Amino acid sequence: MSAPPFRRTEAEASGRVGRFWTKLSMAVVASAALSACLSTTETTPVRATPPVAVAPPSVEPSAESLAYARYYEGVQQRLLTQGLLRTDGGGPDTPIIARNLVANFERIALFDEYALSGGRFVAQQTPSVLRRWGGPVRIQAHFGRSVPEDTADEDRRVLAQYADRLARVTGHSIRAVGSGGNFHVLYLNRDEQITAEPLLRQIMPSISAETVREITSLPRFNFCSVYSVSESRRPHVYVGAIAIIRTEHPSLLRRSCVHEEVAQGLGLPNDSPIARPSIFNDDEEFALLTTHDEMLLAMLYNPRLDPGMTSVQARPILTELAEGLVGGPS
Repeated sequence: MSAPPFRRTEAEASGRVGRFWTKLSMAVVASAALSACLSTTETTPVRATPPVAVAPPSVEPSAESLAYARYYEGVQQRLLTQGLLRTDGGGPDTPIIARNLVANFERIALFDEYALSGGRFVAQQTPSVLRRWGGPVRIQAHFGRSVPEDTADEDRRVLAQYADRLARVTGHSIRAVGSGGNFHVLYLNRDEQITAEPLLRQIMPSISAETVREITSLPRFNFCSVYSVSESRRPHVYVGAIAIIRTEHPSLLRRSCVHEEVAQGLGLPNDSPIARPSIFNDDEEFALLTTHDEMLLAMLYNPRLDPGMTSVQARPILTELAEGLVGGPS
C-alpha cells in the first residue's frame, strides 16, 4: 500500500527567523493512516526498476513551469537575504545539548505531522512509533526529459555523495545506484509531475490511488515531498520510497529538498519548531543536513532501538545515546 508524502510547503512568515514552508508527512497502511511520515504498507513486493524518463507533452517547459521557476528563484533569494538557508551545519551559536537532542528526536522521529482523513492527508500531530529501513537502501534517480544531461549528471553526483554520507552516519547500507533501486528520487518539472502516473506505477506497482493523486496534483506551495513504504506484516520497517524533487528549483533549494526528503524517507517524518541546528524545522535557517541531524540519524539506526518502539520505551536508550554523542549529560 501507498503511504502519504512528507511535503515541504510554503507557509506564512512567522517566528524568530520566519517560517516559510512546512513539510507534509503522511503514511497509509492498508487503508489506515499510519502517520505523517509518508510510509506506505505494500501487500506486494516493491519491484526493482531501471531508470525511466517521464514523457512530458514537450521537452520544452510550459509557461506554468517557467512561472514556477521564477517563483522559486524569488523564494531562494528572499530566504538568503534574510540570512536563512545556512550551509555551515551549525556552529558556536547552535550548541547541541543532550536533553534537547532527545526531545527533538522524540518529536521528529516519533510523531507524525499528517494523517489520512476522508481520502486526503490533513495536518494532525499524532504520537507514533519508531520506523526505519530494515534492508539495504538503494537510491535511484529518475529524470524527466526536460532535465539537461549535464544537470542530471550533477544531480546524480550530489545524490551519490549524500548517500555515502548517510551510510557513514547511520552505519546502514545506503548507496546510490543506476538501476534496481528501492528509494526512487524523481526529478520532475511541473509538466512531468502531472503526467507521472505511468512512471509511479512502474516503479511501485502497488502504489495507492491516493498517493498517485497526491503526487500528480502537488501544488506550487508544496516544494517537495517523500513517500515511504512498508509491508503489512512489518508495518514499521520501510522497504521502499518515492521522493519528488521539482526541477524548477534553483540549485540550493534543489539540494535542500534532496537533503530533507531523503533523510525524512529514512525515518524522520516530522518537524520541530525548537530543533536547532536542523533542517527538520520550518524556519528554514538551515538548508542542508546539520551535525544535529546526523546525530538524529545515528540514534535512529542504532541497533539498541527497534522499529515499533514508542517514546516511553525508547527514552532511556535515547538518553544514553544522546549523552554519548554530545560527550556527557547536559
